[in-house]
Amino acid sequence: MTLPIDPSVASSATEWAIPSVDGAAAEGAGAGAVQGEGSGFGSMLADQLGKLEGMQNEAADASQALATGQATDPEAVVMAVERARLSMQLASTLRNKAVEAVNDVFHTQV
Repeated sequence: MTLPIDPSVASSATEWAIPSVDGAAAEGAGAGAVQGEGSGFGSMLADQLGKLEGMQNEAADASQALATGQATDPEAVVMAVERARLSMQLASTLRNKAVEAVNDVFHTQV
């Protein structure tokens, strides 16, 4: 049994604040307040994409070093390439799920 959510019972705006990625509640109830602070979903997504790009570049550099004979630890190169591959696979899966969810919302009849 689920109970309906009644927004009229909120006693203050901080109860409806959107939490940031680190768990702290952002001041204000609008997404603009969170986005303006740089701790919103968009900035988190941009940070994660930057980390993904860094992993891809690191793997490419390690592979280049292995191919030219400059790498001393082939296991580290394989681990870097595998880490980049898995990260890219996860990002691709998340993107596909997000697109699927948006399509479901668009196709929902009201």
